[in-house]
Order: sequence, then C-alpha cells, then structure tokens
Amino acid sequence: MRRPYERESVRWLTHARDEFEDANELRQRDRFYLALFHFQQAAEKALKAYLYLELKSGEVFYTHSIDELIQMAVEIDPEFEKIVSAKKLDQYYIPTRYPNGLPGGVPSRYYDDPEEAMQAKDLAEGVIKLVIMKINRDNRDS
Repeated sequence: MRRPYERESVRWLTHARDEFEDANELRQRDRFYLALFHFQQAAEKALKAYLYLELKSGEVFYTHSIDELIQMAVEIDPEFEKIVSAKKLDQYYIPTRYPNGLPGGVPSRYYDDPEEAMQAKDLAEGVIKLVIMKINRDNRDS
C-alpha cells in the first residue's frame, strides 16, 4: 500500500504529464501564450511530485518558481543541476496570462514565436523526464 506522500507524488506527476501533453497540443495549434504557461505549470508540478516523494511529506509547496523548486531538488540530488536552465520557464508564469503582466501588450498576440514555444517544450520535457527517471529509480530501490 502506498503511503500518503507517495500517492500525492503520483497525483502531481500524473497531472504534470497530462498538462505537458495539453501544452504541446496548444503549441501545435499556434496558441503559444497558453502553451508557454502550461509548459511552466507542467515542469512545476513534476518538480513538486519529486519533492513530495523525496521529502516523504504531505507538505504543500506554495512556491510556483521553477528556480526555487530546482534548488530544493538539488539539495536532495545534485543531478538536478543539469536542468537548472528550466528556470527560464518562470518568465511565463504571469505575463502569459494577464494583459497587465505585459505592459502595453496582449499576451495572446505578443507570444507568437514557435521557436520560443519549442524551447519551453524542451525545457519542460527535460524536467519531466528527469523526475520520472528519479521516481522510477526510487521505486526500484525500495
């Protein structure tokens, strides 16, 4: 039987993977502002899944910062240093959603670069893959 923190980890990782797929579909439809936000969300949720499992806690993580979550993960496992560039996803948390978060612009019109969306996809995917590898390794070791 899974412990509560293991169930919580699975819930967060499942949602992260689903959100990544949704973000990728939005990217393919040229809905870049939404894709960018959801790539950030997918990476955030994957990192939280890892932290729930490793900290063996039901602690709620209130931060939405990929940078802060990666630093927490690095303290547990230095291998998370290799995804530190994913902190760039933090820039999509607010301005992609609110016109007043992007002075003078409208997010749905401002974010129009397919290459930027592809880079965000790659960053989020790197986070998710590392988390899956770590969680699977931990499950094999127990």
